Amino acid sequence: MKKFSNTYIFIFSSVMVILVAAILSTAAMVLQPIQKRNIEVEKKKNILASISIESDRSNAVTLYDKYVSNSYVVNASGEVIEELVAFDVDMKKEIRKPVGERALPVFIGILEDGKEKFVVPVEGKGLWGPIYGYVALSDDLTSIFGTNFDHDGETPGLGAEINTDWFQEQFIGKKIFDEAGNFISIDVVKGKADPQSLNEVDAISGGTITSNGLEAMLYDCLSCYEIYFKNQKTKKDE
Repeated sequence: MKKFSNTYIFIFSSVMVILVAAILSTAAMVLQPIQKRNIEVEKKKNILASISIESDRSNAVTLYDKYVSNSYVVNASGEVIEELVAFDVDMKKEIRKPVGERALPVFIGILEDGKEKFVVPVEGKGLWGPIYGYVALSDDLTSIFGTNFDHDGETPGLGAEINTDWFQEQFIGKKIFDEAGNFISIDVVKGKADPQSLNEVDAISGGTITSNGLEAMLYDCLSCYEIYFKNQKTKKDE
């Protein structure tokens, strides 16, 4: 058997490490635009889903441009932050900040009825990891028009049910403000929600922790927009 000196082995190993690092670095640079594009398309699909527009990878960008007429970022006081772009805001980072420091994206959708839908992102914690999505309000800034929830690792058949139609359809028509104009968010009720309630939906059977996490997510995220929603409602009522 041929023996190699320690120097040879060291040089060979170093060259291989450098070569592999260069290949991986090049691959990352080449794939980065593709990955960025995939994230963009997926995000646009999810925003569209919250306003009941079905899309896929082939048409999500076109449909987004058609139905999402405007977007901007506000703060907790309802003021527009001009220097930020709504689509670029990372909600995973924002929810770690105090409420008063958060950048809050707003996406305005206009469907065939010509009425505005106000879409905002939500981000929280489930049983095994992050849960997230979008909530669309009707032009009354009170009633939920649609939702789109998803997760990274909730239990199939239990917490993972948050991204199913039966669960999300419960939210349609529910209200985040009561008749007196007070913010009430949405209660995810274990057992059976009162069908006459303005703001109750059924929790997921066997998915209590995920359901509680989703309820907390909605309260935490939607409450940040309370002043903005009220200001927009006042403008519409004038």
